[in-house]
Amino acid sequence: MSSLNRFSVAPLYTVTRRLAAVAMGSEAPELVLTGARVLSTYTERIHEGKEVWLAAGRIAAVKPAGESKRLGHTAPTYDCAGGILAPGLVDPHIHIESSMITACAYAEAALLNGTTTIFCDSHEIGNVCDVAGVEWMLEDARQAPLNIFLTLPSTIPATNATLETAGGDFTPEKVAGVFDRWPEAVALGEKMDFVPVALGDPRSHGVIAEALKRGRPVCGHIYGREFVAACAASGVTDTHESIDREIANDFLEAGLWIFLRGGNPKTPWHSLPLAIKAVTELGANPKRVCVCTDDRDADDLFLFGQDWVVREAVRAGLKPVTAWSMGSLHPATRYAMDGEIGALGHSRRADIVLLNDALEPQCTWYGGELVVEHRRVTPRLEAALAKPYRYPAAAYRTVHFADDVKLVPDLPKSPVTANVLRVALPGIITFHDRVPFTPVTGPTAESAWAATLAAHGDLCFLTVIERHGKNGGVGHGLLKDFGLKAGAVASTVGHDAHNLLVAGTNVADMRVAVNALKKSQGGVCVVRDGKILALVELPIAGLLSDRRATVVARESEKLKQVWVEAGCVLPYMGFNLLPLSVIPEIRLTDKGLVLVPSMTLVPLFE
Repeated sequence: MSSLNRFSVAPLYTVTRRLAAVAMGSEAPELVLTGARVLSTYTERIHEGKEVWLAAGRIAAVKPAGESKRLGHTAPTYDCAGGILAPGLVDPHIHIESSMITACAYAEAALLNGTTTIFCDSHEIGNVCDVAGVEWMLEDARQAPLNIFLTLPSTIPATNATLETAGGDFTPEKVAGVFDRWPEAVALGEKMDFVPVALGDPRSHGVIAEALKRGRPVCGHIYGREFVAACAASGVTDTHESIDREIANDFLEAGLWIFLRGGNPKTPWHSLPLAIKAVTELGANPKRVCVCTDDRDADDLFLFGQDWVVREAVRAGLKPVTAWSMGSLHPATRYAMDGEIGALGHSRRADIVLLNDALEPQCTWYGGELVVEHRRVTPRLEAALAKPYRYPAAAYRTVHFADDVKLVPDLPKSPVTANVLRVALPGIITFHDRVPFTPVTGPTAESAWAATLAAHGDLCFLTVIERHGKNGGVGHGLLKDFGLKAGAVASTVGHDAHNLLVAGTNVADMRVAVNALKKSQGGVCVVRDGKILALVELPIAGLLSDRRATVVARESEKLKQVWVEAGCVLPYMGFNLLPLSVIPEIRLTDKGLVLVPSMTLVPLFE
């Protein structure tokens, strides 16, 4: 039996005669999906009474229901019982690492949700392990039972070395090398450093140039309408950061594709309802509009897949066929792969989903093989998931820092002004507060700090520890309105350099949290009164678990429950963004507090 990955479907040029013969009826198909309605993303219509003929892992023809039987074919049939056959979904922008699982594990949830192709930006593992990490992920993707393409990480590190310390450093030369070695690298990933791009930074434009000279699309990450024109003029041709209808409209008028991001409505990543108004209220044509998932927790991956985002677009006012096209044909067209995926056209890959009338996937065929039936993984897929890619030993040794790291700053001896990060929901942007700060004395440094924090409202410690073994840097800050009642929370997934991030109300619990993550070589945890209340271990690059998606989903669900009970108003994925020093107004890295967009360091106390 052939391996269940995208290479198991023969290239089109080797099977055109076979497909033509089947389409003409002179040869029997290998499988007939009959008794169905067919959703055409080409014409945005649903056709009644159809059947789809499959051969060589591809679609040979779409015919009237019963045609194969009339011709006397003896091919196996699958009765779709009047359901809707649609092309497998194509997610144009995701981060596998955000789900804390490997590419092989990611495939399970994707296929259950009707997604058969993804375009991933693996800048997380690149920030930790440089080119080697991205190539490990590519090997993982090659073995996965899913079409996985890379939008090559473009901004590693996200800022220059004076502002943060990352494990990786993607120069234009390294970007060029990955493009030339890996055909799966089909585009340049989101250009996180949109301010330097707009200001003409030579290195940023050098990376873009390597993509453009190879004819690869350039993906964007743009906050602020003032940067749209300059980034578009620099060669950026898509973005997923459409946070409202006005900037979405600006992007479309500037010639960019927009990926409307749908996320768990309880998180900051659900921008689709506002951004889609560029279409529903301002009248923009959706021909260059896609939907995407971007980041997903492991448990949310099963609940809020690309299919859910499509249904959100329907709830926002789009026709079902248009919404499904925005989740399949449109992304395929954006990456110039619409001749292979994104529609039920003849010769296309047989990546097909059987839907009910609510556009909920019931069955999924991947390359013509049934991998999900009645919302359950089939034995064929189960066998593939049981043989995941094994990351090398080096991937399990990426968390390095001293045991005696100083976790909190010295308490000032006199009144000062503190530069504080203030959280305000939805939480992507953190606000820069200058807080009059008067120290309170106590018998010990810890008791003095406790009294001082209590006297200044909802404040807790925030610390970033360089964990790549480069310089041992530690950045200290204060976090306002985070809501943590007591104890500590910590993560090795602090975007984008992915240093260790810990917030706490006391040093003792912070120390327990930090030590737990060092021992497990990565993860996310919650600690109170010296006890670990929840821990998701992420030993691969401090980012990924090596277990099945369902297992990690259960661990993630428990973590989120404990996280909320601890009082944290930011979800842990939002917490992980606190060091991301390309998002306004103030961030904390291992080098200290960074003001954005001026990209300058300021002291904690002044």
